[in-house]
Amino acid sequence: MIRTAECVSPMHPDKMCDRISDALLDLHLRHDPYSRVAIETAGGNKLVYVTGEVTSEYKVTQIEIEEVVKEVTKDDTIGVIININQQSPEIAQGVDEGGAGDQGIMTGYACRENEQLLPQEYFLARELNKFIFEKFPFDGKTQITLDRNRVRVVASFQNAPKVELYELVTEFFKSYPQYTLEEIHINPAGDWTIGGFTADAGLTGRKLAVDNYGPRIPIGGGAFSGKDATKVDRSAAYMARRIAVDLLLLYPKHKEVFVQLAYAIGYDEPLQATAVIDGDEVPITGYDLSPSGIIDFLKLREPIFSETAQFGHMGAGFNWK
Repeated sequence: MIRTAECVSPMHPDKMCDRISDALLDLHLRHDPYSRVAIETAGGNKLVYVTGEVTSEYKVTQIEIEEVVKEVTKDDTIGVIININQQSPEIAQGVDEGGAGDQGIMTGYACRENEQLLPQEYFLARELNKFIFEKFPFDGKTQITLDRNRVRVVASFQNAPKVELYELVTEFFKSYPQYTLEEIHINPAGDWTIGGFTADAGLTGRKLAVDNYGPRIPIGGGAFSGKDATKVDRSAAYMARRIAVDLLLLYPKHKEVFVQLAYAIGYDEPLQATAVIDGDEVPITGYDLSPSGIIDFLKLREPIFSETAQFGHMGAGFNWK
């Protein structure tokens, strides 16, 4: 089958919004591990808008938020608008009793296509992006199309001349001699120097396929960044990945595992907890799948989330593997 996936760099407008939201989450968690945070960020045209709900013993100041924005964007001239309120008391009452912070469906996945246990086209797109970003730490995108052992590459990076970017792509694939580079598209619209919020708008949660497993694997639809772990959109998605990896390692002859968890707001146990191992559905047992159980098991009250917003949340060395 022909399969395609993309990755964006940490300086892409959408990713900068994810990173700002998660940096503000970490800021709260460092001072109050029980902070409840749901922060959304929008950026564009030299302006960033930060909104959402926060309930925490720690009160973040406007100056702190502005410092986070400037650190992420590398822009001291960017304007910041802030509109943050407390969590709705009607939502809070369910979470206070240990229930999920919202309803939703979360998907976990693992396969044997590479050492990160991820779809190969997604793995290559991400690793290529990281490889280029080391030399050109700017706004950029990569895309990989796999057709058996043939590869079509798209790479577009700010401030990266075509010749140098082409050389980086060919150098990267020397580590993967099993593939033939069939097509390489470098800065297809031409070399470019205007990127980030100056060139385009960004929004938290708009790169869900990049945050998960690429477009081959269905996802529940909930965004991760800016949300503390009482939001099962995030914590249960991480747990689903952990279960998928555990099951794949438990059954070494199997090739792939899909996991689905589903929750109702205010309830502490999932409505669905199933795994599909090479096409066979099996129930999931032996895990505490309550929000508090997941948080304790994966240590999700620690300020670790800024790093997750860099290059995807799965297969990147976190507790959920």
